[in-house]
Order: sequence, then C-alpha cells, then structure tokens
Amino acid sequence: MTQYLLSIYQPDGEPPAADELAVIDRDLAVVREELMSAGAWVFAGGLEEAGTARVIHPRREKIPVTDGPYVEAKEHIGGVTIIEAASLDEALGWGRRLAQATTLPIEVRPFRGGAGAP
Repeated sequence: MTQYLLSIYQPDGEPPAADELAVIDRDLAVVREELMSAGAWVFAGGLEEAGTARVIHPRREKIPVTDGPYVEAKEHIGGVTIIEAASLDEALGWGRRLAQATTLPIEVRPFRGGAGAP
C-alpha cells in the first residue's frame, strides 16, 4: 500500500455560512467513516487560516522567519488527509469523494518511496 496526501485547496476570504459548513461537516464525517471502514484512513486535519502560517527561509548565517504563506495566492492549503491506497486510481477515487464533501479542489499526491520509506 502507498500513502497519499490529499490536500484541500481552500480559497482565501470568509468561510461559508454556518448552515453550509454544517452540511460540509456532515459530508466529511461520512467520508471519514468510509475511509476508516475501508482501512484507508491514516490521518486528517484542518489547518488554521493562512495568516497564522510562518515561513522559515534557509540562509547561511541566519534563518529568518516571516509571516504568512510562502507564495501569494488566492487559495491556500486548508487541510490534509493522509490515506493508504493500493493504486493511484483508488487514491483518486477517495480524492473525488473528499472533493464532493468539501466542495473544494483536492490535490492527490503519493509520498515518495511508498509507505514507511525513509
């Protein structure tokens, strides 16, 4: 089994209204239960808003830290889910389910070297 990172791309700006978030939360709970039942779930978590991010810049003498995300963009990573899947097609299927539940784009990317690789 290979582990995959499913990154949730969240647009900058105000979050959806409370009633919309309730539907998304309900749908996410269903996907999480499906992932767990299938033995594919490893870890998931939402991230605080992009403004809370800090970036550490590698330089020789000092390693400065700056506020905010590294790149200027209209969206940011809002959360991640790590799964185990037998194939990219299977991981993409879970990515589709997550995209439907969150109503947001999902990037599906395998970890280098497979599960447990150094």
